[in-house]
Amino acid sequence: MALRELVLTGSVLFFLIAVVEISTYNLPVVGDQEDGLSGGGRRLVQEGKIDCGGKCAVRCSEHSRPNLCARACGTCCARCNCVPPGTSGNRELCGTCYANMTTHGNRTKCP
Repeated sequence: MALRELVLTGSVLFFLIAVVEISTYNLPVVGDQEDGLSGGGRRLVQEGKIDCGGKCAVRCSEHSRPNLCARACGTCCARCNCVPPGTSGNRELCGTCYANMTTHGNRTKCP
């Protein structure tokens, strides 16, 4: 009788743990969002893609090498879903995803 109760209790416990794991699997990562700028973490659920081409065109408009800038900016925007305001600086407004991305040469990637 005790073995039967132990098996039943173990089965119920396993089922409850499985339900909790499945129900929390698809929850989005919570982050602040102001003025279309995403927080630093990547999200499991997209909050809405921004217009990377338009934002990067503004960001790279005064760059000495606009095509190179636009390519790097597009990569960073696609990964982080954010482009900082202005033509330079302000990387920290997009969070650590944008600010800490580096090239293979360990230089900052995002303009």
